[in-house]
Amino acid sequence: MATDLYEILDVPRDATPEDIKKAYRRLARELHPDVNGTPGAEERFKQVTGAYEILSDPEKRQRYDTYGQSSGTAGFPFTDIQDVFDMFFGGGFGVGTRTRRGPRRAAAERGEDLNASVALSLSEAAFGALRRLDVERLFTCERCMGNGAEPGTAPVACRTCGGSGELQQVRRSIFGTVMTAATCNKCRGTGQEVLDPCEACFGRGRRKSGDTVTVDVPAGVSDGMEIRVPGGGHAGVRGGPAGDLHVGIHVEPNGAFERRGQDLFSVLEVPFTQAVLGAQLEIETLDGPDRIRIDPGTAPGTVIRLRGKGVPNLNRRGRGDLFVAIEVSVPKGVSKQERELVERLAELRDERTSKREPTPAELRRPAR
Repeated sequence: MATDLYEILDVPRDATPEDIKKAYRRLARELHPDVNGTPGAEERFKQVTGAYEILSDPEKRQRYDTYGQSSGTAGFPFTDIQDVFDMFFGGGFGVGTRTRRGPRRAAAERGEDLNASVALSLSEAAFGALRRLDVERLFTCERCMGNGAEPGTAPVACRTCGGSGELQQVRRSIFGTVMTAATCNKCRGTGQEVLDPCEACFGRGRRKSGDTVTVDVPAGVSDGMEIRVPGGGHAGVRGGPAGDLHVGIHVEPNGAFERRGQDLFSVLEVPFTQAVLGAQLEIETLDGPDRIRIDPGTAPGTVIRLRGKGVPNLNRRGRGDLFVAIEVSVPKGVSKQERELVERLAELRDERTSKREPTPAELRRPAR
């Protein structure tokens, strides 16, 4: 089996970076375990990937050209190809006993949540509504299936941390030697690096696109509430679940009703005569027109309660009530005949009134 990195990629030693990249893509598509199940193909794929990791990095390629030569040449310091990878990827060359381990599997991550808002009328808030919201979401890239690598290739062990996802530092202090570990800033702790990024998502694994989400607003919501739509947020990373969509509720003011909890309050203005004599009047409710009884002698400020005519209770049975406050309107600019009738009523009830002197026009008016 070849141990020279150039032989592994089947390129000359003076190959350009573009030649190396083309050779890697060709071999990776040919040897990838998903398409090639022959014995030894997977191991060969790993060698091709490892060789590309070194030769695609100018600094590491220079180090290899300086210290590494084809097998059988004097001065070649490695016993097998794994020694080459260990030297360049932190496998322990020159620091004591070497422990070989594969890169850790990158953990799936839940997608981020999204926020939106919807404006509702009082009727929609009371009885519920279906709303379709246009949002911008991140979807799993269909070209690379979310791994960020160009089809036929795959993410490799991070060249900075060797696939561990961490960078270890050793420092001396008054308490002795202290070893600390920090998340690798190159792979952000995943332990994987994409050498040949997907041309559709540029290695991110997700692509932004417009989407329409249907929001089922339940009956009885109120202003300031929030509805959670599971899975309505951004797609997860590396197969993780999607985030949620949080929809804020804004209920527009209604001039006819004032809402307090699940109860509604309104004002009904009735003429003086109807307040005195009583009447059956038509009023507006959330359910449409309804009739209300004004008892004779109803005083201003009287509140009439209509049970079950308010806002439905959220997620449970029953509704609030509608409270109608009565206002009595007093006529202005009454005619002479209307005034005489009211004065007569005052006399009958023995109620004092302020006598008003007739105007000159009324004095000239012939008696009826």
